[in-house]
Amino acid sequence: MRKFRHTDPSFAAAFAAFLDERRETPTDVDGAVREVLQAVRREGFAAVARYSEAFDRTAITEADARVSEAEIEAGVAACPVDVREAIAFAADRIRAYHERQRPSDQSFTDAAGVQLGWRWTALDSVGIYVPGGRAAYPSTVLMNAVPAAAAGVGRIAMVTPPGRLQPAVLAAAKAAGVSEIWRVGGAQAVGALAFGAGPIRPVDKIVGPGNAYVTAAKRQVYGVVGIDALAGPSEIVVVADGANRPDWIAADLLSQAEHDPAAQSILITDDEAFADAVAAAIESQLSGLATSEAARASWTTHGATVLAPLEAAPDLVNQIAPEHVEFALDAPERLADQVRHAGAIFLGRYAPEALGDYVAGSNHVLPTSRAARFSSGLSLFDFLKRTSILKCDAAAFAALAPAAIVLAEAEGLPAHARSAAIRMGQGG
Repeated sequence: MRKFRHTDPSFAAAFAAFLDERRETPTDVDGAVREVLQAVRREGFAAVARYSEAFDRTAITEADARVSEAEIEAGVAACPVDVREAIAFAADRIRAYHERQRPSDQSFTDAAGVQLGWRWTALDSVGIYVPGGRAAYPSTVLMNAVPAAAAGVGRIAMVTPPGRLQPAVLAAAKAAGVSEIWRVGGAQAVGALAFGAGPIRPVDKIVGPGNAYVTAAKRQVYGVVGIDALAGPSEIVVVADGANRPDWIAADLLSQAEHDPAAQSILITDDEAFADAVAAAIESQLSGLATSEAARASWTTHGATVLAPLEAAPDLVNQIAPEHVEFALDAPERLADQVRHAGAIFLGRYAPEALGDYVAGSNHVLPTSRAARFSSGLSLFDFLKRTSILKCDAAAFAALAPAAIVLAEAEGLPAHARSAAIRMGQGG
């Protein structure tokens, strides 16, 4: 863990260098992923099966690749009642939050008599990648599938690496409205969703997190299909004063550190004694944490404490542009309202980031790696598209056409100009 003092003459340069450090394993995966995607596009399911056996050590066929309804129902039944109830509670809140984002169609007539407007429609189909192993979380399913269903997406296809599917994941898929589940993972799953592979029909957009190979595959198929974003390591910034309980803030910082050794947790405070107490509480909590290996590596290598006046916190947060930021303060809006770059903002001493991960209703799929400077978290809008609409009668056309002709000719596009001029009796 690094400690920075805002008053140090070298602070600006040192802190900027810290933020610029690479937090992902430098692995050249693009070439390997390109080979997989080309094979899937060329060979279809045969390539998917071959790579699944090579990478996941699991043989799959077209007949058994899809998770059956009986398996899903058995998984739901095997899920503990309290977990099912929590999934339903979270799904309801996520659905309600995202339904409030629904935009309205618009139609109006301007001063020239031109009827203009736009119409929103849902995507036809979406693919959701759900990681296996340690990252097989039901919340991943809910946060990606519930907004898609709320938007009106007709087909939601979920892919996840082969192996035993966790009952909670199956229960979440059922609650979220997932249409079909395929036991396929890795770059080959992304290829199958993008190009189609045997019984796996192609989709219009792929969302959901994955490892470096999945991320590279999403990057390479963009343009064939849409994608949500390129996920990086998790991040949290906590702005806190000395009135907080150190163990609360320590737990908040570790809530992201436990995700991945490359995750980043940063504390900004104006109280050095409090900062030291938080660091001690982190050490104490790490000793009993099941995810301590990843959390300790994250905190040791990428964690930081910044000693600074609280008034400086908004500028620091904007510089970091973190995935999550908590303002654990009284009247937190005073500072939080100055933040322009953050995936999600949590206000007050009783709004830990963990609520946003599960049950608040807002989406936990958020921009990382400083992408909050130019992008937003997953929302209903990711599953909608907007079509513009234009209608002219003769009078409205006459008001617009002369300028259109001039601009078309200025651009050297005579067919464009003729398309307007011919309606004015000026060309043939």
